[in-house]
Amino acid sequence: MRVIGIILGIVVAAIGGVIVYRALFLEPSAAVVITETEVRELPNTARVVGGMTLVVIGAGLAFLAARRRSR
Repeated sequence: MRVIGIILGIVVAAIGGVIVYRALFLEPSAAVVITETEVRELPNTARVVGGMTLVVIGAGLAFLAARRRSR
């Protein structure tokens, strides 16, 4: 059961990392802010937050599954 938890945690964290990377660097911007001095492109914040949540949950699951429990 430990091995399954570790593998599942790593897979979930990797999927979250891919979502964050794509949202920040590869996909087109979700919004453009135009001011008098500059034009800024903003990433899709919901995808970034969702991906980071998956990274944290997956890393936590893998860490807790890999940790030895003393009895």
